[in-house]
Amino acid sequence: MMARRILLILILLWLPGIVQAALEIRVTQGVEGATPVAVVPFAWSGEAKPPQDLAAIVAADLGRSGRFAPVAREDLPARPHALDQVEMERWRGGVSDYLVVGRLDRLEDGRFRVRFQLIDAVSGREMEGYRLTVPVERLRRAAHRISDIVYERLTGERGAFDTRVAYVRVIRDGEDTRYALQVADADGHNPRTVFRSRRPILSPSWAPDGQRLAYVSFENRRSEVYIQDLSSGERTLLASYAGINGAPAWSPDGQRLALTLSREGDPDIHVYDLRDGSLRRVTRDRAIDTEPQWMPDGRSLVFTSDRAGQPQLYRVDLRGGRPQRLSFQGRYNGDAAVAPDGDRIAMVHGEDGGFRIALLDLRGGSLRPLTDGPMDESPSFAPNGSMLIYATAQDGRGVLAAVSADGRVHQRLVVQEGEVREPAWSPFLD
Repeated sequence: MMARRILLILILLWLPGIVQAALEIRVTQGVEGATPVAVVPFAWSGEAKPPQDLAAIVAADLGRSGRFAPVAREDLPARPHALDQVEMERWRGGVSDYLVVGRLDRLEDGRFRVRFQLIDAVSGREMEGYRLTVPVERLRRAAHRISDIVYERLTGERGAFDTRVAYVRVIRDGEDTRYALQVADADGHNPRTVFRSRRPILSPSWAPDGQRLAYVSFENRRSEVYIQDLSSGERTLLASYAGINGAPAWSPDGQRLALTLSREGDPDIHVYDLRDGSLRRVTRDRAIDTEPQWMPDGRSLVFTSDRAGQPQLYRVDLRGGRPQRLSFQGRYNGDAAVAPDGDRIAMVHGEDGGFRIALLDLRGGSLRPLTDGPMDESPSFAPNGSMLIYATAQDGRGVLAAVSADGRVHQRLVVQEGEVREPAWSPFLD
């Protein structure tokens, strides 16, 4: 698996662009006893159907979290649109202790005003309120923002619905293969292709500002690292040294990139400083050192190395010192993803003939599998640390999946045509 990431070189034919297709998210396992929440259809002042069903988007977001069980619309005892319309006695006693109500209005300038309230049906009080004016193309994002507010108010944890995911989509047609680096909303909607190639694309990595992606492209028949601005589409070639150029990872301050380079011979970890173009070699070993990831404080890196005979995780302090081994259980541990709190590391854990996503607790040292395998890879944390997205296989083709950090909520993200792989969850976008 590690060798595939750093040595894969294929020669493929060019085919037309890949058709956009939203990821379909299916919750395959949720939390037993999830909190009921009633998301009432929003009032709409227009004559035709509203351009977006905001309540449906919010309900889907909350349901996917596994923490909430949205009440079915046909089971709603009433459809109020504001606190003063809610008859509390109709909601108390089992329907839901929490209501989300609101309305959508079209303004004269063509924009839309969104208003919502989160109501505690037990006390009869408003818990949160929100008002926003947006153009039509930002209505879905406004709904995700509402979901984030509701989620944070009811759980105490920041929501991550108003974020994005990057991934590589692959379309095979006989002997021909097309690759596309795509970005979509966290719920799989609004996918767009940011780069197409007739040759493989690997390892997308988000900049902390959520506006740039670094990735590996084989478009010139060798591995090269590019940075791409998502707004302008401008691409910058960052690393095209002799040998391997791979596994880019942004520093928390967005001013450096960790890379795997073999310019001196063996694959080692390097740090490229975007401010002055300087390159610093961090590891020096005859083994393969690859897949670097930054710790949140920006002072150390976690990486995969087979220096002990089998791939395992190590941490190296950028101020000096020898790398320290982190993983010991299993014959393979690699492809690390560091949680935002820095206390946990997700990884690909190989044991008993399969590869699963597992979570290492750095404080206690325990390793806990989160998925069942048999070929799970490329874990990436949501920016709030509550979920992980990863690549797996279903019915012989690559799909994406997500699992909660406690292992209780499982989802599948699939497209109707082709395969998806190499996922990366964006940072918060504000």
